Amino acid sequence: MANKLRICETVLRDGHQSILATRMRYEQMEPVLGLLDEIGYEALECWGGATYDSCLRFLNEDPWERLRKLKSNLKNTPLQMLLRGQNLLGYKHYSDDVVEAFCNAAVKNGIDRIRIFDALNDPRNMEAAIKYSKKAGAHVQSAMVYTISPVHTTESFLKVAETLVEMGTDSLCIKDMSGLLGPADAYDLVSTFKKRFGELPIDLHSHFTCGLASTTYWEAAKAGVDIIDTAISPFAHATSQPATETMIEMFKGTEWDLGLDLDKFIPLVDHFRKVKQQIAEEFNLKPASDVIPAVRRYQIPGGMLSNTQNQLNEMGMGDRFFDVMDEMPRVREDLGYPPLVTPTSQIVGTMAMMNVMMGDRYKMVPNEVKDLVRGKYGALPGKISDEIRHTIIGDEEPITCRPADLIEPELEGYRQDLASKGYNGITDEDVLTYAMFPEVAINFFEANRR
Repeated sequence: MANKLRICETVLRDGHQSILATRMRYEQMEPVLGLLDEIGYEALECWGGATYDSCLRFLNEDPWERLRKLKSNLKNTPLQMLLRGQNLLGYKHYSDDVVEAFCNAAVKNGIDRIRIFDALNDPRNMEAAIKYSKKAGAHVQSAMVYTISPVHTTESFLKVAETLVEMGTDSLCIKDMSGLLGPADAYDLVSTFKKRFGELPIDLHSHFTCGLASTTYWEAAKAGVDIIDTAISPFAHATSQPATETMIEMFKGTEWDLGLDLDKFIPLVDHFRKVKQQIAEEFNLKPASDVIPAVRRYQIPGGMLSNTQNQLNEMGMGDRFFDVMDEMPRVREDLGYPPLVTPTSQIVGTMAMMNVMMGDRYKMVPNEVKDLVRGKYGALPGKISDEIRHTIIGDEEPITCRPADLIEPELEGYRQDLASKGYNGITDEDVLTYAMFPEVAINFFEANRR
């Protein structure tokens, strides 16, 4: 495209994931797919993240069938997905043969661009997904999750980016999942990347959670960013991305003019406003609507604030919310400053709640916290003190190799296990679904494969 700045539209994935818990059905997307395809987006993010789990768990949809239908209706616009590196779309590391099979299947079923990230920004956990995605023919966009801590600096992000470029990535993404990235820091980070990597496309993905994202995008454009992530307005702002229409207006007449026709958005906005209401009523959900500047203080994703409050209320500990919020940064520091994104946000959040509940820090430690300290999730950005390490894992020696090197091939085992259960017409994609979410997959197959 001739324009210097382009848009990746997130309404079909992160938009409804952020605003209404990933509950949009394919049938609610289908009526406007043709209109979306005519806009002129750089890409449409429509798959991956939590959509896969939500399709199976809440919507009784086959995520692979959804992808095929999307591809058949979106002929002109590249389809993008979000992939959690060696975790794929699950919550644990998978063997390399499962990673290869998943990347092949994603491309075969319609994905053109795969955005790959790791919760710890450990490139070793992205290496296999990058290699197999490229081999399958996808455009690979490697993402660094942005966070704030004493060990996260422009130089540290640049070091990660250099490794990802050496691995062969086609573009880079700054993934600001909590909306923490301020305008000045965005300018510094993007300009540093553009100076180091030249023509390699840089994408900035931010959330509106702190109210900074629109200004952050403006400064990133001044620094030379190539792509920004936005969502059509009914599924924008709050904990989602800035509104697509607002960004078109903001850059109109500047050297970063997006060149998109706002009139084409009128029917799209009308449609998605109705869909938003339908989802809220069907699932009895309240759409996310608040801007939460306190997220920069606690440095956690906005959705985690409400989830934590709900969990504490259910346990009769609603009055301890701020105690838990204050404990989270302390736990994060103790554990080497992991960025807070799935699954590390859940790990740190659970540990903080347990410390407050027990009244004695690390008296009871979940296995996931132990595995984080053991190095099973990858290399932590910061150091863990000997005292904390000993408290959590005793005299165990943490692993230092790529965690997936310790995992034997798994794919055939999943295939045989699923075949033994006697379902009809099991596909290669079904095997991958079973690998991602065994219990949820079985429930889905019981309803749809007998």
